[in-house]
Formats: sequence, structure tokens, C-alpha cells
Amino acid sequence: MNPGEKIYVAGHRGLVGSALMRRLGQQGYDGIVTRTLEELDLRDQRAVDEFFQKERPAYAFLAAARVGGIHANNSYPAEFIYDNLQVQNNIIHFAHRAGVKKLCFLGSSCIYPRLAPQPMKEEYLLDGKLEPTNEPYAIAKIAGIKMCQAYNRQYGTNFISVMPTNLYGPNDNFDLENSHVLPAAIRKFVDARNAHSPFVTIWGTGTPRREFLHVDDMADACIYLMQNYDSGEIVNIGVGTDVSIAEVYDLIKSVTGYAGSIQHDTSKPDGTPRKLLDVSRIHGLGWKAKISLEEGIRSAVEWYEEHGPGAAKNPS
Repeated sequence: MNPGEKIYVAGHRGLVGSALMRRLGQQGYDGIVTRTLEELDLRDQRAVDEFFQKERPAYAFLAAARVGGIHANNSYPAEFIYDNLQVQNNIIHFAHRAGVKKLCFLGSSCIYPRLAPQPMKEEYLLDGKLEPTNEPYAIAKIAGIKMCQAYNRQYGTNFISVMPTNLYGPNDNFDLENSHVLPAAIRKFVDARNAHSPFVTIWGTGTPRREFLHVDDMADACIYLMQNYDSGEIVNIGVGTDVSIAEVYDLIKSVTGYAGSIQHDTSKPDGTPRKLLDVSRIHGLGWKAKISLEEGIRSAVEWYEEHGPGAAKNPS
């Protein structure tokens, strides 16, 4: 990417989009183009067409999406499949029509088969049944990956797709109903500490294992791949190690200084038993994560304590 050319960041106010904005700015890219949801509804085909024809960005990061944890996916499956399909269909198609040189599409590790062998290699995609609790979201994201590959094959575009593991960090969604496990836990422990609550109740058994990547590392990896990778084959982005949810709770409890106890609500679902990415492909390309889990959680706790319950809920 050339610093002087236009770069469109879709979803620039969300968790990943805001991290991309920070990282692009740090690297001297000053031609960044953005639109808020109020300015551009990415589900509106005509509006997205007009935007690309007017701005003609040279590069695009498709970080706009409707995302959430188990509760949100279970409660709003129609919105999760409809909104994500509309947004990515419009951006990918009209990026091609406007001559975008390169596009980075963000998938997710949760779209691999529920019982995929661990760690999950890129070739395991579509090799088994999906996790039922997030199937509509997963189907939408898989469609986005296949759409990028189809456009590459038919039109010669250079659209890459990345598969991040569980992300967290500044500007995360800390809504207890709709957020992912780590930001929800941060909010629960900080709020319980401040209220001197005797215990914190957490969903599930705590036994599932998850891999967590700080969003600043994610942004760094996406920009690195835009500069160094030209293939339609998907690329996992993660740290290559995982921890149990119970271990994450203990770490957040320690970082926040919460003195009470942890209670598990085992009537709530655990989700996929394990999600660990095989990151040998991106390591072979020369990139590795730098931020440790404890360091990252500490920074996320500090961000929440300063800003309160922020939200990255909208597709833009």
C-alpha cells in the first residue's frame, strides 16, 4: 500500500476498525476514508455503490460486521445473517466495480467446524458441522470468504481473507447482553469490585479453551498481510496458544483486584469446546503476535475503567 493513496476502513468505529485506524496512522497512512453508519448504511446497495464511485479508494479493509457473543447470536440470528451478508456483498462487489486494488476481508475463527481438530488449520474450513449457537453468523462469513475467492478467480481481483481468533482491547463492546466473553468478564469484575459484591456470576463451566489476540496485534497483522500477501487462500491470525475460560476469569480477577468469589452458572451454554488456530502460515510469512494476554487484559481493563461501557455494536 502506498501512503498517499486512499484507504477505506469499513467499520472504523468498531473494535477492529478503530485499531486499524490507530495502526495506519502510526505507519504514516494519511489518505484514510471513513463513513459512520449515519452517513452510509452499508446494507444499502445503491448508497454503497455511490460511495465507491465517488471516493474510488485504492485499498479497503472490510472490518464492518454485526458481531456478538453466544447470547447475541442466539437472540438475533436473523440480523446476524442478514446484516453481515448485505454489508459484505455490497462492499466486495462495489469495491471490484470501482477498481479497488486490494481488499482485506475479516472472517472469524468461530466459523470453523465445531469439532475441528486442534489447532485449526486453514484447510479445515467447511470440513464439518458448524457450532449451532453462531451458525447464521458463520454462514455469512463463509459466504464472504467464498465471494472474495470467486471474484479473484473470475475478475482477477486481489481480495484476501483473514481468520482472526477471539479479539479484545480498546473500544470493545462491554455490553453484558451482547458482548464476547472477555470484555463481558472485564465489566463484571470491575463493576463487582467497585460495588464490593461478594461474588461474580459467570456463564458456563469455565472448561472451554479459547485463544485471545489483542486487537492492536490484529490490526498490525492485517496491514502486514496487505503489504506482503497476495493469495485468495485464507490466513489464520492468532497467538498459537490457548487458555481455559476459568484461567481467563482468574487472570481478570487478579488484574482488577477483585476480592470476591467466582460462581459458575452451568445452566448457560459453554459454546464450542475449544478454538485454537494453527498460525504456522502467518508465522511463515514473517509475522507473530507481540502482546501477551496479561499485558493485553491490563490495557483493556484500564480502557474500560476510563471509558465505561463503550460499544462496537454497529456495522459502521
